[in-house]
This record gives sequence, structure tokens and C-alpha cells, in this order.
Amino acid sequence: MPSDSALSIVWIYPDLLSTYGDQGNVLVLEQRARHRGIETETIHVRSADPVPETGDIYLIGGGEDRPQILAAARLRKDGGLHRAIARGAAMLAVCAGYQIMGTTFGGEEGQPVDGIGLLDIASTRGPARAVGELVAEVDAALNLPTLTGFENHMGVTRLGPGVKPLSRTLVGTGNGDGFEGCYAGHVVGTYLHGPALARNPALADLLLSWRAGPLAPLDDSAYEALRQERLAAVRPS
Repeated sequence: MPSDSALSIVWIYPDLLSTYGDQGNVLVLEQRARHRGIETETIHVRSADPVPETGDIYLIGGGEDRPQILAAARLRKDGGLHRAIARGAAMLAVCAGYQIMGTTFGGEEGQPVDGIGLLDIASTRGPARAVGELVAEVDAALNLPTLTGFENHMGVTRLGPGVKPLSRTLVGTGNGDGFEGCYAGHVVGTYLHGPALARNPALADLLLSWRAGPLAPLDDSAYEALRQERLAAVRPS
């Protein structure tokens, strides 16, 4: 990102995919950038609009089956997100948005629906809905603390060789295979709501650093105390 430019945050399809407060991920990125003196501009891209190719960080949230299917079809036709990621943009995709990034996902009746193929994953409908707190230990290569969040999905997600698991599930279901989410390059997919970045500010900082470079530390001591209390309450003894 050029030093004289504002960090561009692109919120994709808030009219279709924005459940469980996922738009809070946008607000967290804006705030944590602002606290470091980094100027931001945020673009809300509705489903009738083209996805800009020049953003720095792209976010997409969760939603119901029909909006998810519509969002996938429009993103496939648009192509702007693929071009943005090819340019080096970062992305966080949550729940339904995470599934859309793959090759296929389960539709309203469990039928396979084409995703956009941005991530080497495939999702289907599982035997039961995964609902509740989710705790996961992050891949050591990302140097992040344990993630927490809330999951509410029917998805089972299989990872292909083109991605790495984001984290190992300690509490909850996640992908359904003992892992939660995935990442490839600067693209992260996860089932974490909460919103994810409000509950995991270190993940927000990772996304910011991928486009803004090394970041000055912030005082997160009060948040960390609350996070440890939450972990103690939900982790198995």
C-alpha cells in the first residue's frame, strides 16, 4: 500500500451477507488502523454493484442459503474479487462467505452449488447444525493467540492441498474435521462470528499488517483479561 494512500477496506454485499454482527469486522479494522494513525476509506459494495479491484482488505460475512447462492453467482460473474486478490489484497471471509470462496457448497436442499474457486475448499451440509462457542489454536506460522468465536452453521468443509488449516479446534465443530477455517496467502476463511475481529484483535492486526506493513502495538490488556476469562469458561477442564 503506498504510504500516501488511505487503506481501502471493502465490505462485500452487506445487503445479502451480514449476520451475527459481521459488519463489526469492518469497524474493528477501521478503529485499530485509526489508533495507529493509518487513514482508512471504507467501501460498501451492494450486490448490484461491481466489486472494486483496487481495495486493500476485503471482508464478506455470513447469511442464509438463498442470499448465499445469489452472492456466489454474482461474484462469479463479476470477477473483481479474483483480480483484487491476484493483485495482493487481503481478505477475511466468514461462514457463508467462507464457503462461497471454495469450489462448491451445499444449497437449500443440500444440492451442490458452485462457489467462486478462490480457495481450494469444498463444503457440504453436515448431519447436524453446529451452534455454540468455538475455540481454536492457530497455526504457529501465523503467530496468533488462540481464537474464540461463535459458530452457527450446517457446513462441513474439506480442505484441499492449496490451503492450510487456520487453526485446530479445541471447542466446537469448525470445519468438521478437527480444524477450523483455512488460509492461503493473504486470504483467511473462518466460521467464527462474534464478530470475529472484535473477539480476536490480533487477527485484525494480521490483516492490517499484510497491507500496511509492521504495526505499532496497542494496549489490549483489558481485552486480554476478558478473553482469558472467556477461554477459561468454555475450554474443557
